[in-house]
Amino acid sequence: MALIALAADKGAPGVTTAAVALGAVWPRPVLVAECDQAGGDLVYRLPAAAAGDAQPGGMLNPSRGLLSLAATARRGLRSDQIAEHCQRLVGGLDVLVGITGAEQAQGMTWLWGPLGRAFAGLDPVDVLADCGRLGAGTPVLDLMREADLVLLFTRATLEQVAHLRERVAALSAELRGGPPIGVIVLADPRDFRAQVAEVDRVITSAQGRHAADTLAGPAGPPPPAVTVLGGLALDPKGAELLAGSWGGRLDRSLLIRSAREVAGELVGRLAALHAGTVGRHAAHNGAPQLPPAAQVPIGQAGQIGQAGHAGQVGHVEEGSR
Repeated sequence: MALIALAADKGAPGVTTAAVALGAVWPRPVLVAECDQAGGDLVYRLPAAAAGDAQPGGMLNPSRGLLSLAATARRGLRSDQIAEHCQRLVGGLDVLVGITGAEQAQGMTWLWGPLGRAFAGLDPVDVLADCGRLGAGTPVLDLMREADLVLLFTRATLEQVAHLRERVAALSAELRGGPPIGVIVLADPRDFRAQVAEVDRVITSAQGRHAADTLAGPAGPPPPAVTVLGGLALDPKGAELLAGSWGGRLDRSLLIRSAREVAGELVGRLAALHAGTVGRHAAHNGAPQLPPAAQVPIGQAGQIGQAGHAGQVGHVEEGSR
């Protein structure tokens, strides 16, 4: 159904945690895919569900995932090939494990565009693609061009917002005519709304200047619109609980409560896009836009394999707020 590419700039960690948290509360069938060229972390962080005679809680298989998919995709990649290379976490969340090191990425630059198209055609499953930290001219841009939405994560510090502003300008130029860009702020719960609002002010101001420069420049495909979509709580204990590092109620953590709100917002906007409110490449004032959020009920969703999941890293049931 929808492909959402998640990424960050220098000094803005947390993309993998955000991807898993969003996947855990996503109200539709979902796959979390590690597409970080620097190497994935899931095999070291999260336990695998039982497979065959194995006991749950073992290690994910690092050889089954993006690496094995690439080996079978040289003659063409279809959406229906992806499920064979996915694994399931304890709790039921399906993941496509990434490469284990940057060296493996050097021979896979051809993969990202076909992989993005395969993800986008993975009906009825949404894909949250963890693209890690972006750099200039990264080949993962070929995957991002196939996405319905690109999400950039930042913390509300001076240096990280400055990096974000520069990355937004560069990415807007590289994705001209492509998907809209959303910004998610990793915010301190004690000053949550103010931090989100401040990043929104900075990005809106930068977008105004960029739009003026675009109008004065040569004609061509319009750059994507950039919108601050909300925030995820900076919640170290919630992140540890998500990884099974300590006991407690995950559904009551600030991380999961904020992730549930962001997931609902994103799915509502994606539903409006796919319903034709604003088409994938449609223009509003010449640029792709994110439509207003639709009212989408949050419920339990199945995954690529068996439907129904509850537990520490699978679908998190909504508890008391």
